[in-house]
Amino acid sequence: MATRKPPAHRPEEVDAYLAALPVGQRDALDALRRQIRDVAPAATERVAYGVPSFHHDGPLVSYGAFRNHVSLVSQSPALIRRLADRLTGLDVSGSTIRFAPESPLPPEVVELVVRERLAENAARREARETGRTRGTAD
Repeated sequence: MATRKPPAHRPEEVDAYLAALPVGQRDALDALRRQIRDVAPAATERVAYGVPSFHHDGPLVSYGAFRNHVSLVSQSPALIRRLADRLTGLDVSGSTIRFAPESPLPPEVVELVVRERLAENAARREARETGRTRGTAD
């Protein structure tokens, strides 16, 4: 039995997620969403694991609202460790950067994280494609 792949683009689910939030969190995440779209316009959106996420060559970044904060999740703890010196002063844990809705992340941080994730995903895609090519040529 073939498994069905979920639709790759469901922004209406993201809109519903955001609409259910208190105004401050919604505004903060709407702004974050626009910033991510500006850096990764070819990425698709959907709700994954209960939060809005962007995908491009695999999971890119996600974001969400929680009781006392909102977050940008890079999907890559290794990336956050590599960027640690550029993320000083931010509330960082694992692959997550937390912030208060009234204190948005600096746009350069959002751009840095998204660009680095795009690069990681492109490198992973290239490695997969190169591996397949080598495997079929043998």
